[in-house]
Amino acid sequence: MLTRRVIPCLDTRGGRVVKGVRFERLRDVGSPTELAARYEEDGADELVILDVSATVDGRNHAVDTIRAVRDVIGIPLTAGGGIASVDDAAALLDVGADKIAVNTAAVRRPELLTELASRFGQQCVTLSIDCAAVGGGGGAGWEVVVRAGTAPAALDAITWAVDGARLGAGEVLLTSIDRDGTQCGYDVDLIAGVSRRVRVPVVASGGARSPDDMLDALRAGADAVLAASIFHDGVTTVRETKQRLGEAGIEVR
Repeated sequence: MLTRRVIPCLDTRGGRVVKGVRFERLRDVGSPTELAARYEEDGADELVILDVSATVDGRNHAVDTIRAVRDVIGIPLTAGGGIASVDDAAALLDVGADKIAVNTAAVRRPELLTELASRFGQQCVTLSIDCAAVGGGGGAGWEVVVRAGTAPAALDAITWAVDGARLGAGEVLLTSIDRDGTQCGYDVDLIAGVSRRVRVPVVASGGARSPDDMLDALRAGADAVLAASIFHDGVTTVRETKQRLGEAGIEVR
């Protein structure tokens, strides 16, 4: 059995880490290098850095942030935000990213996933899917939303995950916008729906309140759990999370 991963996420804007609720009301929570170093010391398996304003601002990812974070950590690092081409991805990989996450650009031009996988290998390509429940949930499905949660894409999230994996994504980073920053638990129905349909790893994101929520997400089929608020605000730590998961019989690194 593969070990499960615990992954802190750093949403960045203007060189600082920010966090909000449902992608809105962003607040400053610290320095990316300081937080990254802290999380590595605490046992994080990987780190994800998403430049949340890059696409909306019409610019590339802040490369300097990735370079600075790589200088202080050795764990795997995924960079996302503002990646619209192979050259954009190469710039981030060249300064220390191990994987790149694409969202809006892949929805607009799905063949980008194939181009990235052909150039860098499928293991380097993460399809980031932000989605919202249709009609308030209740089994109606989930719609993909792009441009930092501001633009519905009229695309079913599960279908897009399947297509994205087929086109070259080696991993799916699955975020429930409805749950993001709310600390009301992951959308386990969404996680299960995607995990049953794809053969690549699924990283669950959006809504973690406690290690028990992460346990629920892993039991629903996720291969890794990602969180931000509860780590930034000291609600729990990576080390405490791994201890709880281990006690529940989940094999962690």
